[in-house]
Amino acid sequence: MNRVPVLPVAVFLAVAFGGAWLVVLPLWMDPAGLSSPLAPFLLPAMMFTPTLATAAVVFVLRSPAERRRAFLGLWPLGRLGRWFGFLGLALVVPIAVVVAAVVISGALGWVDIDLAELSGFREQLDAAVPAGTPLPPVQLLLVLQLVQLPLGAVINSAFAAGEEIGWRGWLQPALMPLGTWPALLLTGIAWGLWHSPVILLGYNFGRPDLTGVLLMVGGCVAWGVFFGWLRLRSDSVWPAVLAHGSLNAVGGFVLLVAAAGRTPDMALVGPLGVASWMLVAIVMIVVVSRGKMRPSPR
Repeated sequence: MNRVPVLPVAVFLAVAFGGAWLVVLPLWMDPAGLSSPLAPFLLPAMMFTPTLATAAVVFVLRSPAERRRAFLGLWPLGRLGRWFGFLGLALVVPIAVVVAAVVISGALGWVDIDLAELSGFREQLDAAVPAGTPLPPVQLLLVLQLVQLPLGAVINSAFAAGEEIGWRGWLQPALMPLGTWPALLLTGIAWGLWHSPVILLGYNFGRPDLTGVLLMVGGCVAWGVFFGWLRLRSDSVWPAVLAHGSLNAVGGFVLLVAAAGRTPDMALVGPLGVASWMLVAIVMIVVVSRGKMRPSPR
């Protein structure tokens, strides 16, 4: 595309945003909100509304009219060695950033970390199983959780694809005529605002207000730049999908190592919190300083 397809972009956003609100409407009508028994089904369903929006613009508005799989980054994969290299980055970087963010947050006093007793994790286990249930050592359970992160990333990618085929698959390339940075930033802003139906119910940050929405936009812009960079450099949407899955898989890490008795402030120490923003910014500064922001040649 040589210019931004204004009508398809508008339709894409209308379907993605409208679909998200429609899917989670039952949670708004239920006084239990996110505690509703429907939430475990509706939240994953919401993740596929960007793909629904993509189908609307691709098949109804025919944007783009040709080479659709290549435009969306679905196929071809390009050089396999390079592609697998980006998959490796997609898997490792979110895990490393989230873990490092928790460590830094502990050093700054933003969260109380208890690595010796894992009292917070132990408290969660005690609440989840009947009293007196024999359990392995909590430290072993933590190790098992960490070892399973790659598998968790792959499983979460099945749902993350529902979002990424829309955001990094269609919207980001559609906005590329504006320039690389505007496309990355605008896609991240749209991605963050799209979460509003659940953020305003207290999802992620426990702040069901404008502050929560702004925090989500900030987190999505930060991570969206990294996901978008993977999309640009690999010329494939799949590394962005895996990175999103990896981020979701490691998202609860702080709850495993935090001390009991004090709920961590996810706005500071969560995967979409301020500490993670700073570390993702450092990652991208390194990328820019090495001249690695240019799109991969097709």
